[in-house]
Amino acid sequence: MSTLLLFGASSPSGAAFCELGQGRELTLLGRRTAPATPQRVHLPCDLCDPDGFAGELPPGVAVSFAPIWHLAPFLADLAERRPRAIAGLQGVVACSSSSAITKRFAANRFDRELVQRLLRAEDLLQRTCAALSIPCRILAPTLIYGRVGQYGDRNLSQLLKLMRRLPVLPVPAESGLRQPIHARQLAAVALHLAERLNDPGVPVPPGAPLLIGGDDTLSYTEMLRRLQKSAGPSDQASHCILLPLPPGLFLILAAPLLAISPKTFEAVLRIGADLAGFTPAHAILDEPPRRFPAEPVVSG
Repeated sequence: MSTLLLFGASSPSGAAFCELGQGRELTLLGRRTAPATPQRVHLPCDLCDPDGFAGELPPGVAVSFAPIWHLAPFLADLAERRPRAIAGLQGVVACSSSSAITKRFAANRFDRELVQRLLRAEDLLQRTCAALSIPCRILAPTLIYGRVGQYGDRNLSQLLKLMRRLPVLPVPAESGLRQPIHARQLAAVALHLAERLNDPGVPVPPGAPLLIGGDDTLSYTEMLRRLQKSAGPSDQASHCILLPLPPGLFLILAAPLLAISPKTFEAVLRIGADLAGFTPAHAILDEPPRRFPAEPVVSG
């Protein structure tokens, strides 16, 4: 296939994509200089500064793990003001977030603004690609975890750090469902779709982003238990006691957070909500499902 253009290489999924893409022509676009190889080159690019991008995108399909609210206006600006710089673009596979769905009824301003930022960016990216007559596939992953190289997640690794600090962690007795996806699985899905984006035999569904999760659906509490087990008995997190509480008592204990941090309070409330039911990665990759955690969770 043609060159793959990667935005957001400085992320767990971006680093995993570089590993999976070995042997393919790969152009990394970003502010940080990456080591060049015969199959991989670096093109300086700041998504927040389209005016500062003096080059042209090489012909190929763009894959992005960068914030979609940065990618979408960058490509839209080039398409409008410097169409020649984007003439070689053959399609886009971009990551958004399932937060556009799971946080759409949030009461706190931070989450409401995040939802609107995601939705506006998704719409802008789709309109830009439609104007360029190129296919576009937006992924909306849920709860990305795992470390790849020097890059770690900011989701489950934070829970591990919390369990290392606390001797006891209260959880609701009936916690909601989760479907965490490893960064490597997300990268594999993005590569799989990018390689088939212009295959006439594989239609690209228009409209809504593809909600994607891991292969294992489990309760929030069970997810924490497996995190502890994956960390190993020598890790302080494994000694944290998970204390199931009746939902009413759990809410009473969480109530002070409403005054301190409404965003954190809603995050605690979502522990009891089911945030699952997404397309499992293995169904797209046509491979056996992987048990959570798909790989040991490494966190400093």
